Amino acid sequence: MAVKIRLARHGAKKHPYYRVVVADGRMPRDGRYIELVGRYNPLTTPKTIDLDLEKVDEWIAKGAQPSGAVSHLIDIVRSGTPAPEKKQKLSKKAAAKAAKAAEDAE
Repeated sequence: MAVKIRLARHGAKKHPYYRVVVADGRMPRDGRYIELVGRYNPLTTPKTIDLDLEKVDEWIAKGAQPSGAVSHLIDIVRSGTPAPEKKQKLSKKAAAKAAKAAEDAE
């Protein structure tokens, strides 16, 4: 049995909320899990990451493999730095409008 530490998606459409769970690798993403070890909410500012590192370390010692996203979250929690914020891209219309406003200001 391959045990994985991964994210299970919850929340409404366009409003994701994740649980960090320890699950059998054969189970569906949002299906049955063995243990809940944390939560992650990417919509709050700053992003909310709540992990029980003791439980995570126990499961890793037992052979559980964290997914890429979960290993990144673990690194963020261990370092104590806040999660990096992505830059907001401007749409083409907004970029053109800003360029025109800057041109008019000159």
